[in-house]
Amino acid sequence: MINVAILGYGTVGSGVYEVLTKNAESIKKKAGDEIRVKYILDIRDFSDAPNAHLFTKDFNVILNDPEVSIVAEVIGGIRPSYDFTKAALLAGKSVVTSNKELVANKGYELLKIAKEKGISYLFEASVGGGIPIIRPMHQCLAANEIEEITGILNGTTNYILTKMINERLSFDEVLKDAQKKGYAEANPDADVLGIDACRKIAILSSLAFSMQVSPDKIHTEGITGISLTDVEYAKATSSVIKLLGRSVLNSDGTVSAMVAPFIIASSNPLANVDDVFNAILVKGDSIGDVMFYGRGAGKLPTASAVVADIIDASKGRRDIFWGEVDYENVRDFNTYEHEFYVRTTDASVDMKATVYGIFGSVKRIVREDMPSGEYTFLTKSFTEAQMKENVEKLAAAGCCKVGSVIRVL
Repeated sequence: MINVAILGYGTVGSGVYEVLTKNAESIKKKAGDEIRVKYILDIRDFSDAPNAHLFTKDFNVILNDPEVSIVAEVIGGIRPSYDFTKAALLAGKSVVTSNKELVANKGYELLKIAKEKGISYLFEASVGGGIPIIRPMHQCLAANEIEEITGILNGTTNYILTKMINERLSFDEVLKDAQKKGYAEANPDADVLGIDACRKIAILSSLAFSMQVSPDKIHTEGITGISLTDVEYAKATSSVIKLLGRSVLNSDGTVSAMVAPFIIASSNPLANVDDVFNAILVKGDSIGDVMFYGRGAGKLPTASAVVADIIDASKGRRDIFWGEVDYENVRDFNTYEHEFYVRTTDASVDMKATVYGIFGSVKRIVREDMPSGEYTFLTKSFTEAQMKENVEKLAAAGCCKVGSVIRVL
């Protein structure tokens, strides 16, 4: 019998218990042995729950029990998750987790301990929820040099943008709707500011490029500045706006990684990923583009990925590893190059000449019912530093007010 402890009994933790319980027989066949939940750690009171006998508020009970060989950490955050995870690994217990913040920031250290102890530290659920991505990248695509990863990594922001696109609703209107439906938290900052997606692209970059890519080094923007007007202009160019996590391996071995809204053509497969669904496009040197698609969050989808890791840990899987943090491995954001969308208001009659003088040739965008005084255009490719300087020049010229600047994929 394989004894498991679940740390945290929130949405994911209760889902892990539910999956392990209802699918016990099929899991036993896959694992080759019965997997039993021996403890559930939570500081809240569950004395009235049917499984009340499993609960403890003392982590040391779990840590000091030699019968517990696998710990499922689904608390989230850094503290106390980091302390519990590190202690469990040092005690020779495998750990599986859905904790993207912990893996993104402490992955190398925890993987190193697991490797030294000959045990597992697995985190399939930390990136795509129920979407298999960690295993395929590490195993199925192992023969490839991963060159690029681009993904819609946050279901909440994708839902908001989808509603803005399809129903012509404002950001604030859709955010309230998302909160009402439980897609967004009361404090939605981690989602709408791009923080959640940043942690996920950091994990994928670390795995793909075999070096810890710190989320602190990844330029991150959210969708709070995206207006319905921008959505309408994108639509006029047969494009949509999506929040993307993007990471590219450069020829010198450095990584260019960022999270930001992008305008992408409707022909791009990511353009048709709507609502709370996520999708991750991985480009390998041999296989080309491969896309992974599905629900990126939710109780049972995420729990299923955690349980899959528990089964793998019970079989002794311990092959994931990457190098330590090198703060020089992420290229300076100011050197990244993109084409850009620019929307201005209060444009003067000499606007065109000013724009051409600063940006060179541009492509003007027009749409139905566009307000007077708006001048919107697509630029050629500029570095981030060049674009910032150009926008400052445009603002200083006094011929308009700069409304939005969005990158074009």
